[in-house]
Amino acid sequence: MSVSAGAYRPGYELVAEQILQLIAELGLHPGDRMPTENELATQLGSSRTMVREAVKILSAIGRVRAHKGRGLYVADDDGMLGSGRWGGFFHPTDLDHVYMLFEFRRVQETAASRLAATHATPAELRAIEAAGETCRQGYLTEQVAVFDRGDDDFHLGIATASHNHFLVASVREARRLQRQSSVIGLHGTVGGHATEAVEEHAAIYQAIRDGDPDAAAHATAVHLDNTLEDYRRQIQRRVFG
Repeated sequence: MSVSAGAYRPGYELVAEQILQLIAELGLHPGDRMPTENELATQLGSSRTMVREAVKILSAIGRVRAHKGRGLYVADDDGMLGSGRWGGFFHPTDLDHVYMLFEFRRVQETAASRLAATHATPAELRAIEAAGETCRQGYLTEQVAVFDRGDDDFHLGIATASHNHFLVASVREARRLQRQSSVIGLHGTVGGHATEAVEEHAAIYQAIRDGDPDAAAHATAVHLDNTLEDYRRQIQRRVFG
């Protein structure tokens, strides 16, 4: 599909996507040196200023590393499960990739919720509840950073309560990739699903607190399916108008 004439996207956002595509086309791997800002500007037909802004975004979301005096590098492969390898093929505004990421999250987090419903300690339950409340306050006060912090803490809190280190690591890395879609595709906005998300968090917490694995898994699946639908609408509106 071509971008609609009525759709507006900042130039640096488009350049950030082009840089990710170029990394893939050149077959660059984590730790590999990238073209310089001047070379990127020439290859992409953009200005150096626009490239510099795009690099700032990619650095902030962990896709590029800028070493002073040495140049630009594809972000190192780090994390318990080799998260850099995941980021190497993930394109934040490619809807197919977003769908696959949410399919993966659905498998991870429904399993984590099931385990949390049977393993969560009182302290872990309090942490999950507090994170849900932080998310709610961020929504009510329209503070995106607070909402995002509560959202991260909520989902990671459930993974922690599963008492499975592999689930904790994979949930953290999948959310890191999702954040890239939010930053590049949605400009970090809360999104239209925020109202429902707060209530869905409450339903997940209630099921875990009640020790009901089936209800916890179902509530988590509903939440992730609804969040994916919101991402789909938001990205399509921004990219295609």
